[in-house]
This record gives sequence, structure tokens and C-alpha cells, in this order.
Amino acid sequence: MTEAWIIDACRTPRGIGKAGKGALASIHPQQLSATVLSAIAERNRVDTGEVDDVVWSTSAQVGAQGRDLGRMSALDAGYDVRCSGMTLDRFCGGGISAVAIAAASIRAGMADLVVAGGCEMMSMPGRTQPGAAGLNDVGNLRLRARHPQSQQGVCADAIAAMEGISREATDRLALVSQQRAAEAIAEGRFKNSLVPVYHEDGTLALDHEEFPRPGTTLEGLASLKPSFEAMADQPLDERGATYRSLILQKYPDVDIKFIHHAGNSSGVVDGAAALLLASPEYARAHGMKPRARVVACANMGDDPTLMLNAPVPAARRVLAKAGLELGDIDLFEINEAFAVVTEKFIRDLEVDRGKVNVNGGAIALGHPIGATGAMLIGTLLDELERRGARRGLVTMCASGGMAPAIIIERLD
Repeated sequence: MTEAWIIDACRTPRGIGKAGKGALASIHPQQLSATVLSAIAERNRVDTGEVDDVVWSTSAQVGAQGRDLGRMSALDAGYDVRCSGMTLDRFCGGGISAVAIAAASIRAGMADLVVAGGCEMMSMPGRTQPGAAGLNDVGNLRLRARHPQSQQGVCADAIAAMEGISREATDRLALVSQQRAAEAIAEGRFKNSLVPVYHEDGTLALDHEEFPRPGTTLEGLASLKPSFEAMADQPLDERGATYRSLILQKYPDVDIKFIHHAGNSSGVVDGAAALLLASPEYARAHGMKPRARVVACANMGDDPTLMLNAPVPAARRVLAKAGLELGDIDLFEINEAFAVVTEKFIRDLEVDRGKVNVNGGAIALGHPIGATGAMLIGTLLDELERRGARRGLVTMCASGGMAPAIIIERLD
């Protein structure tokens, strides 16, 4: 079986994901995706007629993000019509899965050149309207009886209560995320991968991270009110079900303490990212220099009621597939969907905090759902190169109680 090489990675800046407020909010998802698809091809002088596939991730496949965004965006980017495209949904984990599918196709000998990534416009009107959310469809009583699934923030607070993770601990992790992101931005660590976004008329839309709050303090975080307490007890249907009751249905003894808020939860942003993967044979024949290879990929399911706990077992599984130990990993990117997810990962696996999210995470930079996994892989690759380090692991929780994971290894 051949290897899958990562040739390059690029991404847009993350724009605030609110309609009418964020710098990217007026950009069509096809145009935002096309921005990185064009950049990855131009930077590497790719003959797009030889791209076997575009594997794209978008979670809310409704409205402007519907109807196979991967294929439509490749056409928008000017790719040769012979380049096909697909779009997948693994909720938050889709960006990692897109890269994993691309790597698997190459390793199996079914493809030689694949572009993988994703896009999510969190500012897009209607993305969470009835019929769009799916997971929290309160009419699905049959599945709810078997696997009650609550709201993500309420799940985060329930996990914190069950694990004994305090508000202070989550606020401290959030502060570190902001501090590290501010340092990374100031030192230009993202410049290698960052691609500016332009409006249709050619004027600049965004060329920098829009979401970070470098002035964040512990005192400021402590003053924020919990975001999910009121939501937890709002009736969902005529039977009186609430997000709290869905958790209590399976865990009747948990006393939920509400500790997550806007400052220690992931930011709502727009963004897109793309990676170019190739077989060694194709890369050598076309003068492409690999930056890394995909060592192993894995997927893991866990309890859908608590929803956010799969990253730890996913990391263990991908390490086992790679024949590696935790000590063999130089850097970790653990998506900060909520502070408790990363805090629990660090505690459960006894990982050195100095190796986790060293350039900040989604609390500071934002989480454009279907694009985030691809962004994290690119960020990890840049940082491995900057440090001269060897291996990195990326994982993230996804709705439905899942987590994909990937290990990459830098190539000289």
C-alpha cells in the first residue's frame, strides 16, 4: 500500500459568523470555498484536470451550502470539468474525515491527486431552521427513546459536572487559548497558510483573523453569565421534554452546574480550508515536494447523550493503528468546541499542556464546523515545520457522540 503525502494546505481567515456583521457574511459559500481551491491549485501549479476528486466537508447542507458544495465550488474555482467533487457531513468532524477519505483513496491506489477540505458559513441565514438542524429534531421520538441527545452546550456542562471540572479551570484554558492565538498572530505563524478573501468586485473582504479577543482577562471571563442554563429547561415538545431532561433520562443522578459561556466556548465564524494530497509516484513525477505524510486515521463513536466524549478514545484508537504511544506525538490539536472537551482530554491522557493547541484554539479563533478539521491539520503542519518537530495528532468531538482522529508526520 502506497503512502498519502500532504503537499500543501491553505485556509481563509475566520470571519465573525453573524449575518450582516462578519466580514465574510456576504460571500457565497461557493465563492469562499473557491478561494482556497483556487489558491491550493495555483500555489502548486496543479493541472486540475488531473485531480481525481475534491472531497469537501459541510455540515449544514441547506440553502446556499446545499447541492454538493464540493463540486460546485470546484467549478467556481475554474477547475477542469473532469475534476469531480463530493460533499460529506460528519458534523464538526467532517474536515478531518475529508482528509482521511482523500488519504485512504490514495493509499488504496484508487486516486493519485485529491484536494480535501471544507467550508462552513455560520452566518448563513436559515442554516439552523427546521429541517436543517437534524440532530435536534424533536419530532424524532423513536430515536430519542433509544438515544436521547441534548444540546451541545448543555452536554458540555453536564460533562464538567460529572468530571469535577470547574468554571475556573475552563476559564483558565480559555484565557490560554486567547493568549496563544494573540502570540501566534503577532509572530505571523499563520501567514504561510492564510489566503485573503475578496468580494466579487475585487475589493478585499478579509485578510486577518476577525474573531480573537486578545484583551481577554480572567476577571472578564468570570463576569460572563453561563450561556446554556436557561436553554436547558425550555420545553422542546408537548410532552415537556427539555435538554436537561434528555440528559437526566440516561444519567438521573447528574447535578448539572452551568459553567460554559461565550468566553470559554468555540467562536461562531465563517471559513474554508483545503489540503492537497498526492501519491508519492504522482508527486515525484510532477516535481511536488511533500510536506508531510498521513500516518493513520481513525473514527470513534461514544455516548450520543453526552455527545462530546469521543476524542479521548479516538486518540487511543488512532495511536494503536499507527503503532505509536502518546510520547511519540510532539503536538496535539484538540478542537476547543467547549473548554471542557480539551480540559478532559488533557486530564484523561495526562498530556503536557505545552503540546496542546499551542497557537490557540477555537475559543480564540472560532469553529467553522465543516472546515475546522482541515484548518487544524494545516495549522499543525505549519507548526511542526516551524519547530522542526516530527508528528502531530488532530481530533475533535462531533455531534452524535463521534470523533475522527488523524496523525501526520512531517517530511524533510
